[in-house]
Order: sequence, then C-alpha cells, then structure tokens
Amino acid sequence: MRVTVVRAHPGHHRTWPLTLTEGATVQEALIAVQASAPEALVRVAGYAVFGVRVQAGHVLRDGDRLELLEALQAEPKDARRRRAAASRGAG
Repeated sequence: MRVTVVRAHPGHHRTWPLTLTEGATVQEALIAVQASAPEALVRVAGYAVFGVRVQAGHVLRDGDRLELLEALQAEPKDARRRRAAASRGAG
C-alpha cells in the first residue's frame, strides 16, 4: 500500500512517499521515514491522518496522508489577544 508522510515547516514542507505492507501502523511508517531522513522526526509532537489525530498504533490504509505535527509555538488564546491588542493600538 502507498502512504505519504508530510512534515510542514514555516514556509515549506517535505513529503516522503512510502510503500508499506497492508496493515502497517503509524509507527512502522515513522521507522521507514527515519531510515532515510532521521531529522524528520525531531520535535514531532503527534500524528494525524488527513487532519485527524491518531496514535502510533493506528493502522494506515492505502492512500493515507500521515502528517507529522509539531507542538504549538504559541497558545492560540494568547496569540489572539496579542493580535487584538496590536490592532487596537494601530487604529
């Protein structure tokens, strides 16, 4: 089965097309990516398949897009407050 692993960074992204055996898990896909690009798994905070969070034991299906997620760099509520305060100050 074919699976695409995606890692997004600010301004660019990387993809790794993989061919895995039927019934392969997220963990097996991560091992395959790490073999060719060890840096790909640095600071990974979680995984998603088409935007839905999954665990390492999740069984992948043919055509899945496995997304490697990073931790948030800012708390969303705090970032929203800072933007609102900045726009009030600019107006």
